[in-house]
Amino acid sequence: MTGTRKSAVVVIDMINTYDHPDADRLVTSVREVLPAVRTTIGRARDSGTDVIYVNDNFGRWRSHHDELITAALAGQRADLVEPVLPDDDSLFVVKARHSIFYQTPLEYLLQENGIGHVVLCGQATEQCVLYSALDAHIRHFDVTVVRDAVAHIHADLAEAALRMMERNMGARLVNASDLRFPGAGGER
Repeated sequence: MTGTRKSAVVVIDMINTYDHPDADRLVTSVREVLPAVRTTIGRARDSGTDVIYVNDNFGRWRSHHDELITAALAGQRADLVEPVLPDDDSLFVVKARHSIFYQTPLEYLLQENGIGHVVLCGQATEQCVLYSALDAHIRHFDVTVVRDAVAHIHADLAEAALRMMERNMGARLVNASDLRFPGAGGER
């Protein structure tokens, strides 16, 4: 369990152009989970808990987060991006592969900020969220997955991924409405 370990919400790949082969399937699920993603981010911000966006770079190797946000807002699904935009206090890490940790500075960022517990939301449950939960687990971070704030491409694989995260990685599964962040400390 998380005890008193300091938490951070990690928002995975929500800054998205939705310009890929699985976009139509993903968009349907994102629309369903968007309110819970907003609730998760809002509760974290209200409590002073760090919100860290970790996002694909869309193959734009010279881009920084403002350019990625601009590209997503110019895309055909800006309505799915605008409600969950980073604010001025949000942290932003660019990734190139599925895991939020793979060749990114995230682990160092978490350690420098004294964070031992990550609360994951975003997309896609059976890919980036699953691989990120595994990488967090093997790095000895406590993991919570907000089950109603993670979007999927394939519902059956997403359910299997959630079960794997809970059973094999000890991840805590919660709904956004049940999240509690006391101050900037660990989740209860």
